[in-house]
Amino acid sequence: MVTSVVLPLALAIIMFTLGLGLRVDDFKRIFVYPRGVSIGMVNLVLVSPLLAFGIAELFSLDPLLAMGLVLLGASPGGTLANMFTHLAKGETALSISMTALSSVVAVVTIPLVLDLANRHFGAGNSLDDVNMWSVVLRTFLITILPLSLGLWVRGRSPERVERIRPPLSRASLVLFVLVVLGAVISEFDLIRENVARVAAAALTLNLAAMTFSFAVSKLARLSDRQATAIALELGVHNATVAIVVAGMIDDELMIPAAVYSAFMFITGGLFARFMHSRNAPPEPVCNAAHRGC
Repeated sequence: MVTSVVLPLALAIIMFTLGLGLRVDDFKRIFVYPRGVSIGMVNLVLVSPLLAFGIAELFSLDPLLAMGLVLLGASPGGTLANMFTHLAKGETALSISMTALSSVVAVVTIPLVLDLANRHFGAGNSLDDVNMWSVVLRTFLITILPLSLGLWVRGRSPERVERIRPPLSRASLVLFVLVVLGAVISEFDLIRENVARVAAAALTLNLAAMTFSFAVSKLARLSDRQATAIALELGVHNATVAIVVAGMIDDELMIPAAVYSAFMFITGGLFARFMHSRNAPPEPVCNAAHRGC
């Protein structure tokens, strides 16, 4: 009941709220920041899953746990990444654009990466029978459809949405925490048995993704504010998507996403705090020629 009904419904509400915060301009902005969006999306779609594959191998995770880690690595960014980017004084517009685009692309990339992970790790005959088209359809229904609906509602009543969006965004964050807690409670025995093995791999993926993406962004001569947005988008995934998709297939796949969520709150928050002062504009220099100094 929890994994098949409650969690998908909660994700749909979260994605609807995300849609309320989007505008068509957020997608058009892809052409305004082509280099930043391109680097961020390559990291999200290609680098992050590859890092998850490599780290799962490095820590010799059991097949289902390895698949769960790769699923988490393939998940899009979310509103929490946008919030951390804002707190860090990063390029919030770039963060929102990447979240919007990666949420759309995830409908294709998640099933594809899952299928590759299943073939690579040999998670068992039960997963070989999973209909990936069914996963695509259900992922669409609980991500893209509510996100598009939220985008449509904002377009119809922008002023009203602006009034109700702040409390809805806070409620969405609370709901995200409840989803993670619900997954932990529903699979507490499985998580307790495997947390020691998964924790190190999850933390390694989190730190490696943020470090690598920030370094690549700086090598590409992006600003600190843009690099901050990309690093947080890679480190702070929409774990709810991973948890819900995992619940469609096998509850054990949820474990890495649930464990990862605990780390990303801490590491994402610390990174945002560190980058806040670095991204803040310098204080104006006062001299006798300036009034009010």
